[in-house]
Amino acid sequence: MTEVSEILMSVLSTIRVPRPGDRVHKDECAFSFASPESEGGLYVCMNSFLGYGSTHVDRHHAKTGQRAYLHITRTRKTQKEEDPNAGSGDPPKKKPTRLAIGIEGGFDVDQEQYEEEVKVVLFPDRQEVTSDDLASMPDVVRERVSLSMAGLQAADSVSHALQVQQWDGEVRQESKYAAELKQLDNGVKIPPRCSYLSFSGWKCEVCDLQENIWMNLTDGKVLCGRRYFDGSGGNNHALLHYQQTGYPLAVKLGTITPDGADVYSYDEDDMVLDSKLPEHLSHFGIDMMTMEKTERTMTELEIAVNQRVGEWEVIQESGTTLRPMWGPGLTGMKNLGNSCYLNSVMQVLFTIPDFQTKYVSNIDKVFAEAPSDPTQDFKTQVAKLGYGLLSGEYSKPAPDPGDDPSASTEPRGDQVGIAPRMFKALVGRGHPEFSTNRQQDAQEFLLHFINMVERNCRSGMNPSEAFRFLVEEKIVCQQSQKAKYTQRVDYIVQLPVPMDQATNMEELQEAERRRDEAESSGAPPPAVTRAQIPFAACLAALSEPETLTDFWSSAVQAKTTATKTTRFASFPDHLVIQIKKFTFGLDWVPKKLDVSIDVPDTLDLSALRAMGQQPGEELLPEVAPPPLMTPDVEVKAPVLDDSTVSQLCEMGFPLEACRKAVYYTGNTGIDAAMNWVMGHMDDPDFSAPLVLPGSSSAPGTTPTESVPEEHLATIVSMGFSRDQATRALRATNNVLERAVDWIFSHLDDLESMDVSEGGRSEGGSEASREPPPGPRVRDGPGKYELFAFISHMGSSTMCGHYVCHIKKDQQWVIFNDQKVCASEKPPKDLGYLYFYRRVVE
Repeated sequence: MTEVSEILMSVLSTIRVPRPGDRVHKDECAFSFASPESEGGLYVCMNSFLGYGSTHVDRHHAKTGQRAYLHITRTRKTQKEEDPNAGSGDPPKKKPTRLAIGIEGGFDVDQEQYEEEVKVVLFPDRQEVTSDDLASMPDVVRERVSLSMAGLQAADSVSHALQVQQWDGEVRQESKYAAELKQLDNGVKIPPRCSYLSFSGWKCEVCDLQENIWMNLTDGKVLCGRRYFDGSGGNNHALLHYQQTGYPLAVKLGTITPDGADVYSYDEDDMVLDSKLPEHLSHFGIDMMTMEKTERTMTELEIAVNQRVGEWEVIQESGTTLRPMWGPGLTGMKNLGNSCYLNSVMQVLFTIPDFQTKYVSNIDKVFAEAPSDPTQDFKTQVAKLGYGLLSGEYSKPAPDPGDDPSASTEPRGDQVGIAPRMFKALVGRGHPEFSTNRQQDAQEFLLHFINMVERNCRSGMNPSEAFRFLVEEKIVCQQSQKAKYTQRVDYIVQLPVPMDQATNMEELQEAERRRDEAESSGAPPPAVTRAQIPFAACLAALSEPETLTDFWSSAVQAKTTATKTTRFASFPDHLVIQIKKFTFGLDWVPKKLDVSIDVPDTLDLSALRAMGQQPGEELLPEVAPPPLMTPDVEVKAPVLDDSTVSQLCEMGFPLEACRKAVYYTGNTGIDAAMNWVMGHMDDPDFSAPLVLPGSSSAPGTTPTESVPEEHLATIVSMGFSRDQATRALRATNNVLERAVDWIFSHLDDLESMDVSEGGRSEGGSEASREPPPGPRVRDGPGKYELFAFISHMGSSTMCGHYVCHIKKDQQWVIFNDQKVCASEKPPKDLGYLYFYRRVVE
């Protein structure tokens, strides 16, 4: 032991004792899903406190020179068999009565019982040191090593700290404002969002946003919610209204049911209860309590729905015995608490070659280039997840704690699978929804993840290009018959569900009559009748022209009516289609449309390809756009409508912000300028001086110096040249979101730019100038075949469950968290997100 003691003495300075705030990863390997329960256990670096499986610890030792690791192994305790003749056995498990986890009345989470063994291992020879061995070593060695071992054992692991041990979905505190809330008698009445058959909705009174809409309970203002860190969500208008008025409570439209609604208190900065909510809503014409009341909670109603034959049984194929499947690409994922949305999306993404190539094919290179803390590296954690899903290493039957290892039994459906804790923590960090354990919308998570891929693939291969396509929007002024063409990037096609096109309308009306009779007589409700909607009708609803009643036409210099048609300017390699199943009834109750849609196995969208400007077609003139010019052109002060600027200033807005509002809305009036102000109040340069495109922001600075490098990199990563990105940013005062919109609406102008990438002058040879690359999108035939779909069960995207079906070697496979089985009857008509890949002829 003298040699080991000497080694410990030599590395004593690298052995640390965990302190409060240190991140200790003692449950999961940074590069794999190895854990202390895995074969070989887990090695925790006694300096960085990062964990490594037995196949990755040597790499860390070689890279860092670290020699001392705490080796943790856990083995499952043998469970004692219960004596059937004994009368003191454990009581039966109680049925949950609360929407909660880990508390009285909630869902019980069984804790596995393990025996743990720890010892210090010294690399590279893997010499082992136990606590007993330390007793005979010098005091300084024994004290430091023992303290480090004890500290690591006592410290909460990162995964434990991130996991919500007790979650109660029902407990909220009564707002201090609820009892005496002031409500203005201003005559405001709020209509329901839409009928069962229509698709018009509430919109923010400032910016016309139609999602994430809140109504202030004092004055009835309908405004959008908070903007998230990544630019999604709302535009903060509800929050700004509170800051201006002090009116504290708002209710989220679309969440109102007879049992309550989501109410937020801006002053208390939390979701709250409002015991007088029916009275407060009635003030604005919303009488949610006039409907037939039920004493059952929404949780109980959800359980009742689940117990009858319906979408839960059909989607999960519960009525048949499914054959478990194992092997590469057939790995289940553990549900970390409402993480089925993440599991379903990532299972599908890693069947796409672009994601496999980017993150799994060169995984050794990814791991070799990982930073010192790979748990915080996006590329490393995505590669880890992808390898875990595709390798087959974790696709094996899960052990049953009660099984006798010597007994021969049929394999169970559950797998060992992988638990994506590090991945979920990383991609959800900072996000107000995905950082929680609440259920989420799979479509929103897909877009969130694609956004993260875009930000992390600014150079090299970008797998999200597989989904990226260009949409052409054509607006025709009905008065002048002149047209305007714009293009934008999108990743998902959203298909409306035209309920009035149901092919079994008579059957639906008869079912409605039987339901009414059952309710009036107290009889049990009849079986559910599902609306049959043709897929062709959904596609027609997407492609038909939309009427714009408040369109400002530059041709007639006034507001008039216009029509807008949407077409594909390019077809992606992989097409994602979302069925817009979620809507609201006349009774204000949010509902999911219970529909069956005959989604085809093959799809031809060639007829929806954009045709561009037609011969003889006149374009709407550009009025007061940001001037497009080379950086060396002198810019003269714009002519602004002084009266509009003055009106805005009288409202208390900064002068320069008012000038920019009038400039960027093309002198089109106070309403447009006011909307611009409200939409850009959070911009960091809101009150900064108006800087014209091509001009310097200050004496002695160059235009290039005034453009944020990070914004340049983001736009360049989308396939534009550096000059084009610079031009767009200057034209929009360096606001990234507006620059992206601007660049796609000026593609024709950008293609004729004289200043090329690399800074060559106008005098350069024409032959030497390559045309600008434009947006990096793939294009090809619009013919596709279905290879995966994600289904949702439940009444709302905020509750219920997700599973996915994926076609593997002509066999449909159902991925239901840890269960992976051959699908017998894939419910393709009940999906929520559909994934198609291009058919190459």
